[in-house]
Amino acid sequence: MILTVASGKGGTGKTTVATSLALAITDISPVLLDCDVEAPNAHIFLQPQFDQRREIGLPIPEVDAVRCTGCGRCAEVCQYHAIVVMGGKVLVFPELCHGCGSCTLQCPEGAIEEVPNVLGVLEAGPAKDGIYFAQGVLNVGEPMAVPVIRELKRWRPFPEGRTIIRDAPPGNSCPVVETIQGADFVLLVTEPTPFGLHDLRLAIQLTRELGIPAGVLVNRDGVGDDGVEEFCRKEGIPILMRIPLDQRIGKAVARGEALVEAFPEYLPQFRELYTQIQSLIDSRQDAALPQAMGTRPSNDAKAGWS
Repeated sequence: MILTVASGKGGTGKTTVATSLALAITDISPVLLDCDVEAPNAHIFLQPQFDQRREIGLPIPEVDAVRCTGCGRCAEVCQYHAIVVMGGKVLVFPELCHGCGSCTLQCPEGAIEEVPNVLGVLEAGPAKDGIYFAQGVLNVGEPMAVPVIRELKRWRPFPEGRTIIRDAPPGNSCPVVETIQGADFVLLVTEPTPFGLHDLRLAIQLTRELGIPAGVLVNRDGVGDDGVEEFCRKEGIPILMRIPLDQRIGKAVARGEALVEAFPEYLPQFRELYTQIQSLIDSRQDAALPQAMGTRPSNDAKAGWS
C-alpha cells in the first residue's frame, strides 16, 4: 500500500501525523518518504541513520558558440522558454529548463550538448523501530522540486512489498501532485477553521482529478467552526480521526518528539487509522471489480466515496 499524507496548507500537523502513523505500524516495517524536499523535517522525529546518498540532477543544454549559427531552432522547440536567441547569440536559462532534450535533438549544427545540473540529493537509511526512511533535499536556490520528488519515489534502497507512507509538501502545487500520483489513498490533514476549509476544498478537488480516494484527519479539533464537518458530510468524505487542540502536543513536537511517543495513548488510535484506510482501499477495489466484469456495484459498496 502507498499512502500519501498531505494538506492544503502548511502548519496543519501533516508531518506529525505521517511520522506517528509510521511509528504505530512498526510491526510491518513501513517506509516513510519525506517528499517535502524544500523543507524536509520528518527525520527530526524518526532519527534515521543515513547510509545511502545519491545526487539528483537534470541534463541542461550547453551551446558551442563556434558551431552555433544562431538559427533559433532551439528556441522554437523549447516549450519552457529556457533558451532565447538574441542578436544571433543563444542565452540559456537553466532555472527554466525541464531537461526534455528537444533543443539538442533539433539543433541542425549539433552545437548543443547536455551537461548535468545537480538539483539536490536523496538520502536513505534505517530509522526508529525498524522503519526505513528516505528523503529528498533540494539544493538552496533551485526552483524545481518535482524531479527530486520523482526520483525519490522511484528509488528503492529498501526491500519491496513494504507499506510506503509519503509525507507530501504543503499546498496543491506541482510538487504535491507529483507526490500524490501513484498513491492508493490520500490522508488530508486539516484544521477546523475557514482557512483550513478553503485549502481542504482545493485538496479534495485535486485528489478527485487524479482519481485517488481520500479521507480527512482533523487536527486541533475544537477550535474554529463546523465548516469542515459540514463540507465532509455533504461531499461524502470520511473523517477518519480527530486530534484535539492540546498545548502539550505542540510543546512535545517543538522538542522533536513524535506524537505517539510523547503520548502513547494515541498509538491505538493511529493503528485503527491505518486499519480504516486499508479497509477503505479494499472496499474500493472490491467495488471496481464488478465494473471491470461488466456489472454495477451495490449501493453499499459505493457508500462513503465521492
